[in-house]
Amino acid sequence: ALLSEDENKDYENAIKYYSEAVEANPTNAVYYSNRSLAYLRTECYGYALADATKALEIDKNYIKGYYRRATSNMALGKFKAALKDYETVVKVRPNDKDAKMKYQECNKIVKQKAFERAIASDEIKKSVVDSLDIENMTIEDEYTGPKLEDGKVTAKFMNDMVEWFKDQKKIHRKCAYQILISAKDLLSKLPSLVEITLKETEKISICGDTHGQFYDLLHIFDLNGLPSPANPYLFNGDFVDRGSFSLEVILTLFGYKLLYPDCFFLLRGNHETDNMNQMYGFEGEIKAKYTAQMFQLFSEVFQWLPLAQCINGKVLVMHGGLFSEDGVTLDDLRKIERNRQPPDSGPMCDLLWSDPQPQNGRSVSKRGVSCQFGPDVTERFLTENKLDFIIRSHEVKPEGYEVTHNGKCITVFSAPNYCDQMGNKGAYIHLRGSDLKPEFHQFTAVPHPNVKPMAYANSLMQMGMM
Repeated sequence: ALLSEDENKDYENAIKYYSEAVEANPTNAVYYSNRSLAYLRTECYGYALADATKALEIDKNYIKGYYRRATSNMALGKFKAALKDYETVVKVRPNDKDAKMKYQECNKIVKQKAFERAIASDEIKKSVVDSLDIENMTIEDEYTGPKLEDGKVTAKFMNDMVEWFKDQKKIHRKCAYQILISAKDLLSKLPSLVEITLKETEKISICGDTHGQFYDLLHIFDLNGLPSPANPYLFNGDFVDRGSFSLEVILTLFGYKLLYPDCFFLLRGNHETDNMNQMYGFEGEIKAKYTAQMFQLFSEVFQWLPLAQCINGKVLVMHGGLFSEDGVTLDDLRKIERNRQPPDSGPMCDLLWSDPQPQNGRSVSKRGVSCQFGPDVTERFLTENKLDFIIRSHEVKPEGYEVTHNGKCITVFSAPNYCDQMGNKGAYIHLRGSDLKPEFHQFTAVPHPNVKPMAYANSLMQMGMM
Protein backbone atom coordinates (compact mmCIF):
# COMPACT_ATOMS: atom_id res chain seq x y z
CA ALA A 1 0.00 0.00 0.00
CA LEU A 2 3.00 2.25 0.41
CA LEU A 3 5.57 3.46 -2.07
CA SER A 4 9.12 2.48 -2.86
CA GLU A 5 11.81 5.02 -2.03
CA ASP A 6 11.95 6.12 -5.69
CA GLU A 7 8.17 6.50 -5.94
CA ASN A 8 8.18 8.40 -2.66
CA LYS A 9 10.81 10.79 -4.06
CA ASP A 10 8.72 11.24 -7.23
CA TYR A 11 5.71 12.28 -5.17
CA GLU A 12 7.82 14.56 -3.00
CA ASN A 13 9.10 16.22 -6.19
CA ALA A 14 5.52 16.44 -7.49
CA ILE A 15 4.52 18.20 -4.26
CA LYS A 16 7.43 20.63 -4.73
CA TYR A 17 6.53 21.41 -8.36
CA TYR A 18 2.79 21.75 -7.75
CA SER A 19 3.54 24.03 -4.78
CA GLU A 20 5.53 26.27 -7.14
CA ALA A 21 2.67 26.12 -9.68
CA VAL A 22 0.12 27.03 -6.98
CA GLU A 23 2.23 30.01 -5.94
CA ALA A 24 2.43 31.23 -9.54
CA ASN A 25 -1.25 30.58 -10.23
CA PRO A 26 -3.30 30.32 -7.00
CA THR A 27 -6.67 30.08 -8.79
CA ASN A 28 -6.00 26.85 -10.72
CA ALA A 29 -8.10 24.03 -9.20
CA VAL A 30 -6.17 21.33 -11.12
CA TYR A 31 -2.87 22.21 -9.40
CA TYR A 32 -4.46 21.87 -5.95
CA SER A 33 -6.16 18.62 -6.93
CA ASN A 34 -2.95 17.11 -8.31
CA ARG A 35 -0.97 18.14 -5.26
CA SER A 36 -3.76 16.58 -3.18
CA LEU A 37 -3.15 13.26 -4.97
CA ALA A 38 0.59 13.48 -4.27
CA TYR A 39 -0.19 14.15 -0.59
CA LEU A 40 -2.54 11.14 -0.53
CA ARG A 41 0.20 8.94 -1.95
CA THR A 42 2.61 10.06 0.77
CA GLU A 43 -0.04 9.62 3.50
CA CYS A 44 -0.30 13.33 4.33
CA TYR A 45 -4.07 13.06 4.52
CA GLY A 46 -4.61 16.37 6.32
CA TYR A 47 -2.77 18.31 3.60
CA ALA A 48 -4.57 16.28 0.90
CA LEU A 49 -7.94 17.21 2.40
CA ALA A 50 -7.04 20.91 2.54
CA ASP A 51 -5.94 20.94 -1.13
CA ALA A 52 -9.03 19.06 -2.38
CA THR A 53 -11.24 21.49 -0.43
CA LYS A 54 -9.35 24.46 -1.95
CA ALA A 55 -9.78 23.02 -5.47
CA LEU A 56 -13.55 22.86 -4.89
CA GLU A 57 -13.65 26.42 -3.53
CA ILE A 58 -12.10 27.54 -6.82
CA ASP A 59 -14.32 25.36 -9.01
CA LYS A 60 -17.31 23.64 -7.42
CA ASN A 61 -17.94 21.64 -10.63
CA TYR A 62 -14.48 20.05 -10.62
CA ILE A 63 -15.36 16.36 -10.13
CA LYS A 64 -11.82 15.17 -9.38
CA GLY A 65 -11.84 17.52 -6.40
CA TYR A 66 -14.81 15.65 -4.88
CA TYR A 67 -13.06 12.38 -5.55
CA ARG A 68 -9.86 13.50 -3.81
CA ARG A 69 -11.72 15.02 -0.88
CA ALA A 70 -13.69 11.80 -0.40
CA THR A 71 -10.47 9.78 -0.45
CA SER A 72 -8.86 12.06 2.15
CA ASN A 73 -11.88 11.84 4.43
CA MET A 74 -11.97 8.04 4.06
CA ALA A 75 -8.33 7.81 5.12
CA LEU A 76 -9.11 10.01 8.12
CA GLY A 77 -12.08 7.85 9.11
CA LYS A 78 -14.58 10.63 8.30
CA PHE A 79 -16.92 8.31 6.45
CA LYS A 80 -20.07 10.47 6.34
CA ALA A 81 -18.21 13.39 4.78
CA ALA A 82 -16.63 10.99 2.26
CA LEU A 83 -20.02 9.49 1.38
CA LYS A 84 -21.45 12.90 0.53
CA ASP A 85 -18.66 13.54 -1.99
CA TYR A 86 -18.87 10.07 -3.52
CA GLU A 87 -22.58 10.67 -3.98
CA THR A 88 -21.80 13.81 -5.96
CA VAL A 89 -19.35 11.91 -8.18
CA VAL A 90 -21.80 9.05 -8.83
CA LYS A 91 -24.58 11.49 -9.74
CA VAL A 92 -22.40 13.25 -12.30
CA ARG A 93 -20.77 10.05 -13.57
CA PRO A 94 -23.40 7.30 -13.26
CA ASN A 95 -21.37 4.94 -15.49
CA ASP A 96 -18.12 5.23 -13.54
CA LYS A 97 -17.72 1.71 -12.07
CA ASP A 98 -14.82 2.74 -9.87
CA ALA A 99 -16.79 5.59 -8.28
CA LYS A 100 -19.83 3.37 -7.79
CA MET A 101 -17.71 0.73 -6.04
CA LYS A 102 -16.21 3.27 -3.66
CA TYR A 103 -19.62 4.79 -2.96
CA GLN A 104 -20.98 1.33 -2.06
CA GLU A 105 -17.97 0.51 0.15
CA CYS A 106 -18.26 3.81 1.98
CA ASN A 107 -22.04 3.50 2.34
CA LYS A 108 -21.57 0.06 3.89
CA ILE A 109 -19.18 1.46 6.51
CA VAL A 110 -21.49 4.40 7.34
CA LYS A 111 -24.41 2.01 7.87
CA GLN A 112 -22.26 -0.33 9.99
CA LYS A 113 -21.16 2.60 12.17
CA ALA A 114 -24.76 3.76 12.59
CA PHE A 115 -25.80 0.24 13.58
CA GLU A 116 -22.95 0.02 16.13
CA ARG A 117 -23.97 3.38 17.60
CA ALA A 118 -27.60 2.26 17.88
CA ILE A 119 -26.61 -0.91 19.72
CA ALA A 120 -24.23 1.00 22.00
CA SER A 121 -26.91 3.48 23.03
CA ASP A 122 -29.48 0.72 23.54
CA GLU A 123 -27.53 -0.90 26.31
CA ILE A 124 -24.52 -0.13 28.39
CA LYS A 125 -21.80 -1.81 26.43
CA LYS A 126 -21.22 -5.30 27.74
CA SER A 127 -17.76 -6.78 27.60
CA VAL A 128 -17.19 -9.68 25.24
CA VAL A 129 -15.72 -11.45 28.28
CA ASP A 130 -19.22 -11.68 29.81
CA SER A 131 -20.51 -13.68 26.87
CA LEU A 132 -17.61 -16.15 26.75
CA ASP A 133 -17.64 -19.48 28.56
CA ILE A 134 -13.93 -20.19 28.50
CA GLU A 135 -14.11 -23.02 31.04
CA ASN A 136 -16.38 -25.07 28.81
CA MET A 137 -14.59 -24.31 25.55
CA THR A 138 -13.18 -27.66 24.51
CA ILE A 139 -9.88 -28.13 22.77
CA GLU A 140 -10.39 -30.87 20.19
CA ASP A 141 -8.13 -33.93 20.28
CA GLU A 142 -6.76 -33.22 16.82
CA TYR A 143 -5.28 -29.89 18.00
CA THR A 144 -1.60 -30.53 18.66
CA GLY A 145 -0.51 -26.93 19.20
CA PRO A 146 0.61 -25.08 22.34
CA LYS A 147 -1.75 -24.83 25.32
CA LEU A 148 -1.57 -22.63 28.41
CA GLU A 149 -0.71 -24.45 31.62
CA ASP A 150 -3.64 -24.02 34.04
CA GLY A 151 -4.58 -20.91 32.09
CA LYS A 152 -1.08 -19.44 32.66
CA VAL A 153 1.53 -18.31 30.13
CA THR A 154 4.93 -19.99 30.71
CA ALA A 155 8.30 -19.62 28.97
CA LYS A 156 7.73 -23.02 27.34
CA PHE A 157 4.30 -21.94 26.06
CA MET A 158 5.84 -18.77 24.58
CA ASN A 159 8.59 -20.71 22.78
CA ASP A 160 6.08 -23.26 21.48
CA MET A 161 3.62 -20.57 20.35
CA VAL A 162 6.30 -18.64 18.45
CA GLU A 163 7.42 -21.83 16.66
CA TRP A 164 3.79 -22.67 15.87
CA PHE A 165 3.25 -19.17 14.43
CA LYS A 166 6.46 -19.45 12.38
CA ASP A 167 4.86 -22.42 10.60
CA GLN A 168 1.80 -20.23 9.89
CA LYS A 169 -0.45 -22.21 12.21
CA LYS A 170 -3.16 -20.75 14.46
CA ILE A 171 -3.32 -21.40 18.18
CA HIS A 172 -6.64 -22.75 19.45
CA ARG A 173 -9.25 -20.01 19.94
CA LYS A 174 -9.52 -20.96 23.62
CA CYS A 175 -5.80 -20.16 24.09
CA ALA A 176 -6.17 -16.87 22.20
CA TYR A 177 -9.15 -15.90 24.38
CA GLN A 178 -7.27 -16.86 27.56
CA ILE A 179 -4.37 -14.59 26.58
CA LEU A 180 -6.71 -11.69 25.75
CA ILE A 181 -8.77 -11.96 28.94
CA SER A 182 -5.61 -12.13 31.08
CA ALA A 183 -4.04 -9.23 29.17
CA LYS A 184 -7.15 -7.09 29.67
CA ASP A 185 -7.13 -7.86 33.39
CA LEU A 186 -3.43 -6.99 33.72
CA LEU A 187 -3.46 -3.84 31.56
CA SER A 188 -6.60 -2.42 33.21
CA LYS A 189 -4.71 -2.28 36.53
CA LEU A 190 -1.91 -0.12 35.09
CA PRO A 191 -1.80 3.70 35.18
CA SER A 192 -2.03 5.74 31.95
CA LEU A 193 1.54 6.90 32.58
CA VAL A 194 3.79 4.00 33.57
CA GLU A 195 6.85 5.02 35.62
CA ILE A 196 9.90 2.79 35.97
CA THR A 197 13.37 3.08 37.44
CA LEU A 198 16.40 1.47 35.84
CA LYS A 199 19.25 0.68 38.22
CA GLU A 200 22.83 1.72 37.32
CA THR A 201 23.58 -1.72 35.87
CA GLU A 202 20.27 -2.22 34.01
CA LYS A 203 19.32 -1.51 30.42
CA ILE A 204 16.03 -1.53 28.52
CA SER A 205 15.48 -2.04 24.77
CA ILE A 206 12.95 0.34 23.21
CA CYS A 207 11.31 -0.67 19.92
CA GLY A 208 9.06 1.38 17.65
CA ASP A 209 6.25 0.35 15.27
CA THR A 210 6.18 -3.34 14.32
CA HIS A 211 2.96 -3.28 12.19
CA GLY A 212 2.24 -6.98 11.81
CA GLN A 213 5.80 -7.81 10.67
CA PHE A 214 6.09 -10.96 12.77
CA TYR A 215 9.26 -12.35 11.22
CA ASP A 216 11.05 -9.01 11.74
CA LEU A 217 9.88 -9.01 15.38
CA LEU A 218 11.51 -12.43 15.82
CA HIS A 219 14.63 -11.05 14.15
CA ILE A 220 14.81 -8.37 16.88
CA PHE A 221 14.71 -11.15 19.49
CA ASP A 222 17.41 -13.09 17.59
CA LEU A 223 19.69 -10.04 17.51
CA ASN A 224 18.93 -8.65 20.94
CA GLY A 225 17.86 -11.67 23.01
CA LEU A 226 14.45 -12.88 24.14
CA PRO A 227 12.59 -10.80 26.73
CA SER A 228 13.43 -11.76 30.33
CA PRO A 229 13.84 -10.04 33.69
CA ALA A 230 17.49 -9.46 32.71
CA ASN A 231 16.53 -8.22 29.23
CA PRO A 232 13.53 -5.85 29.52
CA TYR A 233 11.73 -4.39 26.49
CA LEU A 234 9.35 -1.53 25.75
CA PHE A 235 7.31 -1.72 22.50
CA ASN A 236 6.03 1.72 21.59
CA GLY A 237 2.67 1.07 19.86
CA ASP A 238 1.44 0.23 16.34
CA PHE A 239 1.82 -3.52 16.76
CA VAL A 240 -0.92 -4.25 14.20
CA ASP A 241 -2.22 -3.22 10.73
CA ARG A 242 -0.34 -2.99 7.44
CA GLY A 243 1.61 -6.26 7.76
CA SER A 244 -0.01 -9.68 7.24
CA PHE A 245 0.88 -11.16 10.63
CA SER A 246 -0.65 -8.71 13.09
CA LEU A 247 -2.37 -11.47 15.06
CA GLU A 248 0.94 -13.29 15.56
CA VAL A 249 2.73 -10.09 16.59
CA ILE A 250 0.10 -9.00 19.11
CA LEU A 251 -0.39 -12.42 20.73
CA THR A 252 3.39 -12.76 21.07
CA LEU A 253 3.66 -9.32 22.69
CA PHE A 254 0.67 -9.91 24.99
CA GLY A 255 2.13 -13.31 25.89
CA TYR A 256 5.43 -11.76 26.97
CA LYS A 257 3.58 -9.05 28.90
CA LEU A 258 1.78 -11.80 30.86
CA LEU A 259 4.99 -13.80 31.37
CA TYR A 260 7.06 -10.80 32.53
CA PRO A 261 4.58 -8.12 33.68
CA ASP A 262 7.24 -6.02 35.45
CA CYS A 263 9.89 -5.95 32.72
CA PHE A 264 8.01 -6.12 29.41
CA PHE A 265 6.14 -2.94 28.51
CA LEU A 266 3.59 -2.03 25.83
CA LEU A 267 2.24 1.42 24.95
CA ARG A 268 -0.74 2.21 22.75
CA GLY A 269 -0.26 3.55 19.22
CA ASN A 270 -2.73 5.28 16.91
CA HIS A 271 -3.25 1.88 15.23
CA GLU A 272 -4.55 0.26 18.40
CA THR A 273 -7.90 1.86 17.57
CA ASP A 274 -11.10 0.73 15.82
CA ASN A 275 -11.03 3.19 12.91
CA MET A 276 -7.47 2.29 11.94
CA ASN A 277 -8.07 -1.45 12.35
CA GLN A 278 -11.06 -1.21 10.05
CA MET A 279 -9.09 0.58 7.34
CA TYR A 280 -5.65 -0.99 7.56
CA GLY A 281 -6.17 -4.70 7.96
CA PHE A 282 -6.26 -5.90 11.56
CA GLU A 283 -10.04 -6.25 11.81
CA GLY A 284 -10.14 -8.17 8.52
CA GLU A 285 -7.28 -10.40 9.62
CA ILE A 286 -8.91 -11.35 12.94
CA LYS A 287 -12.27 -12.00 11.28
CA ALA A 288 -10.54 -14.23 8.72
CA LYS A 289 -8.41 -16.12 11.26
CA TYR A 290 -10.98 -16.23 14.09
CA THR A 291 -14.23 -14.24 14.51
CA ALA A 292 -15.74 -10.74 14.71
CA GLN A 293 -16.28 -11.39 18.43
CA MET A 294 -12.55 -11.88 18.96
CA PHE A 295 -11.84 -8.59 17.18
CA GLN A 296 -14.24 -6.91 19.64
CA LEU A 297 -12.24 -8.30 22.53
CA PHE A 298 -8.97 -7.07 20.99
CA SER A 299 -10.59 -3.64 20.76
CA GLU A 300 -11.45 -3.77 24.48
CA VAL A 301 -7.89 -4.80 25.41
CA PHE A 302 -6.32 -2.07 23.25
CA GLN A 303 -8.30 0.56 25.17
CA TRP A 304 -6.44 -0.40 28.34
CA LEU A 305 -2.92 -0.07 26.90
CA PRO A 306 -1.00 2.68 28.76
CA LEU A 307 -0.30 5.88 26.79
CA ALA A 308 3.19 6.88 27.96
CA GLN A 309 6.14 5.69 30.02
CA CYS A 310 8.62 7.67 32.07
CA ILE A 311 12.07 6.20 32.71
CA ASN A 312 14.05 7.36 35.77
CA GLY A 313 12.00 10.57 35.83
CA LYS A 314 14.09 11.81 32.88
CA VAL A 315 12.97 10.18 29.63
CA LEU A 316 9.38 10.20 28.39
CA VAL A 317 8.28 7.64 25.79
CA MET A 318 5.05 7.87 23.79
CA HIS A 319 3.93 6.72 20.35
CA GLY A 320 3.14 10.04 18.66
CA GLY A 321 4.51 13.08 20.42
CA LEU A 322 3.90 16.29 22.34
CA PHE A 323 0.85 18.45 22.75
CA SER A 324 -1.27 20.97 20.84
CA GLU A 325 -1.06 23.33 23.83
CA ASP A 326 1.66 24.29 26.30
CA GLY A 327 1.41 23.57 30.00
CA VAL A 328 0.70 19.82 29.91
CA THR A 329 2.31 18.10 32.90
CA LEU A 330 3.14 14.49 33.74
CA ASP A 331 0.34 14.71 36.28
CA ASP A 332 -2.11 15.52 33.46
CA LEU A 333 -0.98 12.31 31.74
CA ARG A 334 -1.49 10.28 34.91
CA LYS A 335 -5.09 11.53 35.04
CA ILE A 336 -6.11 10.59 31.47
CA GLU A 337 -9.11 8.25 31.36
CA ARG A 338 -7.79 6.07 28.57
CA ASN A 339 -10.36 3.25 28.37
CA ARG A 340 -11.96 4.57 25.18
CA GLN A 341 -11.44 5.24 21.49
CA PRO A 342 -9.19 8.31 21.31
CA PRO A 343 -10.91 11.70 21.01
CA ASP A 344 -10.25 14.01 18.02
CA SER A 345 -8.19 16.44 20.12
CA GLY A 346 -6.56 16.87 23.52
CA PRO A 347 -3.58 15.18 25.25
CA MET A 348 -4.68 11.58 24.62
CA CYS A 349 -5.05 12.27 20.89
CA ASP A 350 -1.68 14.08 20.77
CA LEU A 351 0.20 11.28 22.54
CA LEU A 352 -0.95 8.89 19.80
CA TRP A 353 -0.85 11.15 16.73
CA SER A 354 1.42 14.23 16.79
CA ASP A 355 4.73 14.61 14.90
CA PRO A 356 7.80 16.80 15.35
CA GLN A 357 8.67 19.51 12.80
CA PRO A 358 12.03 21.28 12.26
CA GLN A 359 10.71 24.85 12.61
CA ASN A 360 9.70 26.45 15.91
CA GLY A 361 6.08 26.68 16.99
CA ARG A 362 3.22 24.41 16.01
CA SER A 363 1.48 23.81 12.73
CA VAL A 364 -1.46 21.90 11.29
CA SER A 365 -0.73 18.19 11.10
CA LYS A 366 0.06 16.71 7.68
CA ARG A 367 -2.01 13.72 8.89
CA GLY A 368 -5.15 15.73 9.57
CA VAL A 369 -5.13 14.74 13.26
CA SER A 370 -3.39 16.48 16.22
CA CYS A 371 -0.49 18.83 15.36
CA GLN A 372 3.18 19.18 14.48
CA PHE A 373 5.44 20.60 17.19
CA GLY A 374 8.77 22.39 16.90
CA PRO A 375 12.04 22.30 18.91
CA ASP A 376 10.92 25.21 21.13
CA VAL A 377 7.75 23.30 22.11
CA THR A 378 9.89 20.27 23.03
CA GLU A 379 12.35 22.40 25.00
CA ARG A 380 9.57 24.09 27.03
CA PHE A 381 7.82 20.81 27.79
CA LEU A 382 11.04 19.14 28.95
CA THR A 383 12.07 22.10 31.13
CA GLU A 384 8.63 22.37 32.77
CA ASN A 385 8.58 18.63 33.53
CA LYS A 386 12.30 18.29 34.45
CA LEU A 387 12.89 15.77 31.67
CA ASP A 388 15.95 15.26 29.43
CA PHE A 389 14.40 14.05 26.16
CA ILE A 390 11.47 12.22 24.56
CA ILE A 391 11.44 9.00 22.53
CA ARG A 392 8.59 8.50 20.06
CA SER A 393 7.82 6.35 16.99
CA HIS A 394 4.93 6.79 14.50
CA GLU A 395 7.01 7.72 11.42
CA VAL A 396 9.06 5.61 9.00
CA LYS A 397 12.70 6.72 8.94
CA PRO A 398 15.20 5.54 6.28
CA GLU A 399 17.77 4.62 8.97
CA GLY A 400 15.18 3.24 11.43
CA TYR A 401 15.72 6.17 13.79
CA GLU A 402 16.19 9.93 13.75
CA VAL A 403 17.46 12.44 16.30
CA THR A 404 15.93 15.94 16.05
CA HIS A 405 15.20 19.03 18.18
CA ASN A 406 18.84 19.35 19.31
CA GLY A 407 18.93 15.76 20.52
CA LYS A 408 15.78 16.19 22.60
CA CYS A 409 13.34 14.32 20.33
CA ILE A 410 14.21 10.81 19.13
CA THR A 411 12.14 8.74 16.69
CA VAL A 412 12.51 4.95 16.57
CA PHE A 413 10.78 2.72 14.01
CA SER A 414 11.16 -1.07 14.08
CA ALA A 415 9.39 -2.27 10.90
CA PRO A 416 12.18 -2.58 8.30
CA ASN A 417 11.25 -2.42 4.60
CA TYR A 418 7.85 -1.22 5.81
CA CYS A 419 4.96 -2.72 3.83
CA ASP A 420 7.57 -4.65 1.80
CA GLN A 421 8.25 -1.51 -0.21
CA MET A 422 9.91 1.31 1.69
CA GLY A 423 13.47 -0.02 1.79
CA ASN A 424 14.01 1.50 5.27
CA LYS A 425 16.08 -0.04 8.04
CA GLY A 426 14.52 -0.89 11.39
CA ALA A 427 16.07 0.14 14.71
CA TYR A 428 15.81 -0.27 18.45
CA ILE A 429 17.36 1.74 21.28
CA HIS A 430 19.27 0.65 24.36
CA LEU A 431 18.95 2.92 27.39
CA ARG A 432 21.15 2.20 30.39
CA GLY A 433 20.34 3.24 33.95
CA SER A 434 23.89 4.54 34.43
CA ASP A 435 23.71 7.42 31.91
CA LEU A 436 20.38 7.19 29.99
CA LYS A 437 22.34 7.80 26.79
CA PRO A 438 20.50 6.32 23.79
CA GLU A 439 22.44 3.69 21.87
CA PHE A 440 21.01 2.84 18.44
CA HIS A 441 20.97 -0.59 16.83
CA GLN A 442 19.89 -0.97 13.21
CA PHE A 443 18.71 -4.05 11.36
CA THR A 444 17.30 -4.99 7.97
CA ALA A 445 14.21 -6.95 6.97
CA VAL A 446 14.18 -10.75 6.85
CA PRO A 447 12.16 -12.89 4.40
CA HIS A 448 8.59 -13.82 5.29
CA PRO A 449 5.85 -15.96 3.74
CA ASN A 450 4.02 -14.15 0.96
CA VAL A 451 0.58 -13.40 2.42
CA LYS A 452 -1.41 -10.33 1.34
CA PRO A 453 -2.54 -7.92 4.10
CA MET A 454 -6.33 -7.69 4.45
CA ALA A 455 -6.68 -3.95 4.41
CA TYR A 456 -9.57 -2.00 2.98
CA ALA A 457 -6.99 0.74 2.41
CA ASN A 458 -5.05 -1.63 0.15
CA SER A 459 -8.07 -2.20 -2.05
CA LEU A 460 -8.43 1.58 -2.29
CA MET A 461 -4.79 1.81 -3.35
CA GLN A 462 -5.24 -0.90 -5.96
CA MET A 463 -8.25 0.93 -7.33
CA GLY A 464 -5.99 3.93 -7.83
CA MET A 465 -7.83 5.83 -5.18
CA MET A 466 -4.98 6.49 -2.82
